[in-house]
This record gives sequence, structure tokens and C-alpha cells, in this order.
Amino acid sequence: MQGIKGCVFEVRQGYKSKDSKRQNADIANAANAYVHKYMPVIILFSTQIDSDVAKRYKERHWIILTGTKNGSSTESTYVFCRDVIGYDLANFFEHRSADIKKLVKDLLETLLSPEERV
Repeated sequence: MQGIKGCVFEVRQGYKSKDSKRQNADIANAANAYVHKYMPVIILFSTQIDSDVAKRYKERHWIILTGTKNGSSTESTYVFCRDVIGYDLANFFEHRSADIKKLVKDLLETLLSPEERV
């Protein structure tokens, strides 16, 4: 694609859904991005994506970055972050894992607490 201005990112933990409404909306968003000379990219923090969904998106010229620490910057979320953005996101998660788990646990305990909320 000539004259590309940049990328637009759809960022998700994973993509397991086969919901055609969601897929069609994503594909429409990608078409809109291309009209405005942006390349659509899905960034997944995990490797969870249904192979049929991935195939459909790739056929519509999406770039799909999955949550692997190996591969190229056009395949791996973490390699892309390290090599293109210049930030080692995998290292961040590895070193902050205990803190993140504690924050999520505390949040869930607060949200699920039977105590009266004001």
C-alpha cells in the first residue's frame, strides 16, 4: 500500500470469539482504516485466536500480532513492542507479575464483597 500514514491498533487480551457481528465490525473498521491510509493491526497479549478468525482477518489484510516472545516484529506482540516501540513489555509483565496479580485480586475481592457499597 503506497502512502501509508501509520497503523491503527485493536488491542485485546485474546480473541476466541467466533461472533460474526464482531468480526464484521472489525473488518469494516479495517476497510475504513485502509481508506484513510492506515494499516489495521490486532495486538493480542496471548496466543488465543481461533485459526478460522485469524485466516479471515489475514485475508482482509490485517496484521495479527500474537502474545509470543519469539518471532518477528510482524508476528509477535512482544517483539514488536521491544524492537519497534523500544519498550520491553514482556520484561515489564515478568517483573510486575506479582504486583499485577495482587492488584487484580484486591480489586475482585472489593467488587465481590458482600458488604454494602455506598
